[in-house]
Amino acid sequence: MTATLSLYLSMASFALAASITPGPVNILVLSSGVQYGFRPSLRLVFGATAGFCLLLLLIGLGLHQLLETFPQLTTIIQWAGVAFLLFMAWKLFSSNGELGKSDAGTGPSVMTGAVMQWLNPKAWLASIAGMGAYAASGAPTLIWEFTAIYFVICFASVACWAYAGAFLSRFLGDPARIRIFNRIMAALLAASAIYLTL
Repeated sequence: MTATLSLYLSMASFALAASITPGPVNILVLSSGVQYGFRPSLRLVFGATAGFCLLLLLIGLGLHQLLETFPQLTTIIQWAGVAFLLFMAWKLFSSNGELGKSDAGTGPSVMTGAVMQWLNPKAWLASIAGMGAYAASGAPTLIWEFTAIYFVICFASVACWAYAGAFLSRFLGDPARIRIFNRIMAALLAASAIYLTL
């Protein structure tokens, strides 16, 4: 019982460290929280969490073998991720800065969050490292348990970024300040995309 609890705590700690630290997805979620508020941003949070956990589960069930067989897929994922991050950075940079308003009026979608994770090389590496550390034996029970723990921790961690953005929006106030904030976030997204090419 104690060994199992210790394993679960270790899994949760890994998930927390990987999920709450700054990265492209968290930058976008923070910006969404500022622009659209906490509740509308939960779609993006859910998409990012579900997308990552599906990737994690599939890695645990053997998807990593596909990358070993076709290593050029890693390069394709990397460049597609860079292109997607630059596209999202452009959208942030060109935002009008009006709170709660966009072309769709609802903020980034569930699919945006999921696609970001699947095109994020960091997400692939975290999935491979996590499954390698906690479910290297390939035991289905461990794979599902780790994925379930990760889902809860990841959702809560990414939601913190959305909440922080919603909190910040109170102090940014007018569209001009929001535009400056969005452009700073766009620059950070673009920098993270460029970092992936190094």
